[in-house]
Amino acid sequence: TGELKVVLAYSGGLDTSVAIKVLQDRGYDVVTLAVDVGQRNDLKSIGERARALDVAAHHYVDARQEFAEGYVFRAIKANALYQGKYPLSSALSRPLIASKLIEVARKEGAEAVAHGCTGKGNDQIRFEVTIRALAPDLEVIAPIRDRRWTRDKALEYAKKYGVPIPERAKYSVDENLWGRSVECGPLEYPEQEPPPDAFEWTVDPEKAPDRAEYVTMSFEKGVPVAIGSERLSGIELISMLNENAGRHGIGRIDHVEDRIIGFKSREVYECPAALCLLEAHRDLEKLVLTRHELEFKRFVDEKWAELVYVGLWVDPLRDALEAFIDETQEKVEGEVKLKLYKGSISVVSRRSPRSLYDLGLARYDELSTFDESLSKGFVGLWGLPSTLARRKQG
Repeated sequence: TGELKVVLAYSGGLDTSVAIKVLQDRGYDVVTLAVDVGQRNDLKSIGERARALDVAAHHYVDARQEFAEGYVFRAIKANALYQGKYPLSSALSRPLIASKLIEVARKEGAEAVAHGCTGKGNDQIRFEVTIRALAPDLEVIAPIRDRRWTRDKALEYAKKYGVPIPERAKYSVDENLWGRSVECGPLEYPEQEPPPDAFEWTVDPEKAPDRAEYVTMSFEKGVPVAIGSERLSGIELISMLNENAGRHGIGRIDHVEDRIIGFKSREVYECPAALCLLEAHRDLEKLVLTRHELEFKRFVDEKWAELVYVGLWVDPLRDALEAFIDETQEKVEGEVKLKLYKGSISVVSRRSPRSLYDLGLARYDELSTFDESLSKGFVGLWGLPSTLARRKQG
């Protein structure tokens, strides 16, 4: 029994299993924590694996509802896509897991918390910035990073000290309610198409059903509340969309992204529900927000996504951006119908009681209420600065 206690974010994989032994050898009593954010892993067996490694205690926290409503819903309202592609599935979960580490550390009277991240990834930053901002008195330990271990080195250590080794996987996978991220192995070569076995949540679009499926989703204050006529919790709604859209081959993302620490990484994601909900939400915003709101919100959304990706969930700027975002979302209510077909998402209809679409102005028949006599003067004034510049500088 060590004199010090540490709480380890435990996934049950090789790195965090090895980390238990490393921390114990350093004199720590190790408490493990598994946070349920909707991953499809067997969390019961993960707890059993931790106890088999003689941890002082193991904690399981069901944070699915908090993740959906406190993190994913915020991302939907911000149309969050890092570099226009990645819905931030893993990134969104890290500050939540960090907050649960702190809670358990306080409960256990621990002096430190730990994670299994390497020195090459983004997650070390997301965990540590959050922890240091919210609990500066806690030491943060990263055993794998500190030893600069490759996977082979970790395997060698596990065999030497009798750490049970999970079945070796071809890929490094992280998943939660909002998506599944896949990297390593064959995916490290961006010139090669991802092998079929990289995907689990989505069927090959070529093998998807030959018949399209239509899904109508309802939003209130910018967040999804129902599919069809059925009101659902965030967990239920996202889970249902992951299944339905994944069945049609929707949700695959193959992306070369810029990591926080400076190099490019090829990432493959499966985010069926995320892509559907973000597409529907953006479309509904176009119906109910003014042109000026939409133009400015694009900048705000992009910055919000960047902050989350780079691990700055705790930064005051996120709160400030969300004040604007939340104000706009008061008007984002209505229904959007999507057509799902062989890997593609199409918005086919939308309606809202807050719609700014005026049929009388938009129509082209004799019932139009638009006064075309106003257009001649408008065109002249609108183009005046450009016309003058061309004449004078031309």
